[in-house]
Amino acid sequence: MSTHSNIASIKTGRSASALTPPHKPDHPLTSRSYKATQTVVDINGVTVGGKDIAVMAGPCSIESEEQIIRIAHEIKAAGATILRGGAFKPRTSPYDFQGLGEEGLEYLKAASIETGLPTITEVIDIQDVELIVEYADCIQIGSRNMQNYPLLREVGKTRKPVLLKRGLSATYSEFLLAAEYIMAGGNERVILCERGIRGISTDLRFTLDLNAVPYLKERTHLPVIVDPSHGTGAASLVPAMSRAAIACGADGLIIEAHYSPTESISDASQTISTATLAQVMKELSKVALAVGRRVTLPK
Repeated sequence: MSTHSNIASIKTGRSASALTPPHKPDHPLTSRSYKATQTVVDINGVTVGGKDIAVMAGPCSIESEEQIIRIAHEIKAAGATILRGGAFKPRTSPYDFQGLGEEGLEYLKAASIETGLPTITEVIDIQDVELIVEYADCIQIGSRNMQNYPLLREVGKTRKPVLLKRGLSATYSEFLLAAEYIMAGGNERVILCERGIRGISTDLRFTLDLNAVPYLKERTHLPVIVDPSHGTGAASLVPAMSRAAIACGADGLIIEAHYSPTESISDASQTISTATLAQVMKELSKVALAVGRRVTLPK
């Protein structure tokens, strides 16, 4: 401590450290200095972040009870471990299908009960958080809400696992700070999801930034998964980018799948068939084995 600091502390009766706010790291809760070991998030019996690769699959939008239950059975038969499906949809156009709301959540729950698959669905409004907690096993924060800080704080009050998607143009630092909002509320069950960013190319919907996976894995203890459906916007590219995501270290995938993609109300162009999903899962098992991970396929 300098002489000047000693004098200041004597005059005020306080230590010099009390006079200067302590330096806080930018990402105190998500960083590996906070937790050196890998966080493993349990979603009702399915782990994300351990040796097993978690694959979330299902339709962009829940359209009917029959639709979501059939898809649930088919993605389970393919080897996927978590059922995804949107009940509330943040669509760019106000004239597009916005989801079935609570009715859709009821159908999602019915599919979960029938197949035993845990579920994930997106929340887009603070007022719906409690409702989604009641029905789903994991809460998704979509890319458009990555910096919706009131919503992040609200899901931080819950103890449900949260899948946080990277914003369309967000930096890695901004992405981690969004996760900090959730964790600062007391909810440390956070999964990060790279889902593509807006780049210079207009040939595809987005540019899937797979650099994000190893970069984030170096800097945070949180699990990192990839969304190849939104990341490309092209169903034909989903298999290749799924394999690439696991090869570069992703802890899992979230994939849009439907028994008849052309009939899908939402995002048909980027949705693969459940039959294609089954083939993708077989390919992923080989890639996972090569990098010391595991995909367990149904017998």
